[in-house]
Amino acid sequence: MADAEATKSLSGLLNGIAQKVYYHNSEMTEELLRRELYPDLSRDEFTDLHEKMRGFLKSIATADMDHAQLEAFLTAQTRKHGGGGVTAEQAAALSRFWRSQRLRVRESLLAQSRWEPGLRGLSWRVDLQTAASQGDAAHSGPVALMELELGRTGQDSEFVCVEFDEARVSQVLKKMLDIQRSIDSIVNRS
Repeated sequence: MADAEATKSLSGLLNGIAQKVYYHNSEMTEELLRRELYPDLSRDEFTDLHEKMRGFLKSIATADMDHAQLEAFLTAQTRKHGGGGVTAEQAAALSRFWRSQRLRVRESLLAQSRWEPGLRGLSWRVDLQTAASQGDAAHSGPVALMELELGRTGQDSEFVCVEFDEARVSQVLKKMLDIQRSIDSIVNRS
């Protein structure tokens, strides 16, 4: 029975860490987890366990380990001597947790890595001067109009309209070419 309680407590700890770190549940505190799951451990012992499990979850999540990678990682950790590794029970709990939460943690990490607001759409057109409107010398050349649709997740879009004359379009294209060359030089170095 003690093993079952230890397994439940460890699973609860892993879920609590995920709630705090990946799902942004601010009510999930280290103190709450200690009080509810490990009331018999001293604060220092619990902090050590919490940080150890948090570190393992971070390593597993940032590598987005598949089942084979996870098993190899956990096997290596169980073979470590001293306090740096995990017990077989901890490895089993980590494996169960990751199998059930991998997709959700991955989605959370992806959402955290997105820039906000994001570009949702882009439309553009080029307006040319017609013979009837040649009286206005200020707008004698073609004009590029670009409409950007920007928005944050779960919110309505905002629209920004930008107008470019021929010289501005050339400047933008030159800057984009510079960016592409920089990217190519970095990619080709590897």
